[in-house]
Amino acid sequence: MGAVKRGFDMRLRIGKTWKQGARLPVAPIFCVSLIAGILAMNIGKNILLENTGLFDESTLYAMKYMALDSDALFSYVLRERLLGILILTVLSTTYLGLAVCAGTVIWYGMAAGGFLAALMIRYGIKGFFLAIAAVFPHYLVYVPMFVALLAWCETIYRGIYHQAINFREDKTVLPKKLARLACIFLAAVGACILEAYVNPPILLSYLRVF
Repeated sequence: MGAVKRGFDMRLRIGKTWKQGARLPVAPIFCVSLIAGILAMNIGKNILLENTGLFDESTLYAMKYMALDSDALFSYVLRERLLGILILTVLSTTYLGLAVCAGTVIWYGMAAGGFLAALMIRYGIKGFFLAIAAVFPHYLVYVPMFVALLAWCETIYRGIYHQAINFREDKTVLPKKLARLACIFLAAVGACILEAYVNPPILLSYLRVF
């Protein structure tokens, strides 16, 4: 009985230490989720690909010759991206903030793995380069922006629930955090501009020689 109690106390101390000190392991979580997404797509390809027409030749053909309204696309992606950032920042102030951050990393990792696997299953190495064309160059901004956002959310969560930051004593903390958040929003706007105006010509050019 005493050994069980000591083991429970040790797990409790380890959990408390991780909550208060250790950072969220974003890279390992993403890599595991990426592999899980690739495996899930390969295992369920008969359902997820063959029965849905996901990324099939007719879809790519329609994309190749579609008329694109870049202004409408910019309005759409700007609304979606900024809303996602806003939701994540708000949820990070709740007690589930750390779990929400981890869940977001898992979602994006599995989505990226499924996306890459779907294109490679259908088109092989050409599918890999199609995936690159689909996310270039805007993801060069989105990825560091997303990492910075997760770090911001985790810091705010720990500051609120684990007293990692003393907002009352240090009056400069909150303005600095808000300024950093504003920079993240500006980076998102820049990425949306690249996604709406720069990426489509690159993607369509590749599709025409695909």
